[in-house]
Amino acid sequence: MTRLSHTAVLAVGIGMAAAGCATTSMNVSSHVRPGIDAAQYRTYGWGPADALPTGDPRLDANPYFQDYVQGAVERQLAARGIQPSTTGAPDLLLHYHAAIDTRIDVGRSEREYERCQGADCPAWIVDYEAGTLVLDVVDARTNRLIWRGWAQDSVREFESRDRMAETIGEAVRRMMARFPLP
Repeated sequence: MTRLSHTAVLAVGIGMAAAGCATTSMNVSSHVRPGIDAAQYRTYGWGPADALPTGDPRLDANPYFQDYVQGAVERQLAARGIQPSTTGAPDLLLHYHAAIDTRIDVGRSEREYERCQGADCPAWIVDYEAGTLVLDVVDARTNRLIWRGWAQDSVREFESRDRMAETIGEAVRRMMARFPLP
């Protein structure tokens, strides 16, 4: 899982954490390994926790954040008939990584809405927090990544646990809608 953790971090280098994201503009995508035989996967287990910090003290060492992410993923897998492994090795290993970065957006809204012409349109600059939630699903027998999903968006303040749970749930639902297994 160490190699996998580093791979997930690479994917996150451009991104953000889904907790606190605005779901209206959330960017969600995934990648699936070609030729997956979905019938062989019936159980899952969680891989080792990510040793890398999210980059945000609101999430690092926050037990609610971890519970919300894992709970949302587990509900989506249960809906597909994939259960936690209770005995023996699981068919799938799961791992997630979250990160928050500061971004700068330089826009020309006046030109977009045709309120000004040419060089007379002033640029506006906005600093905002952005994050990514990456979920990796690994074939436990081969230790090969079979699916990766990610959600990206600007991050709002984490005022309440309810808002955090709602946003994580939406990000995981939208990612898992692309999950190739039944």
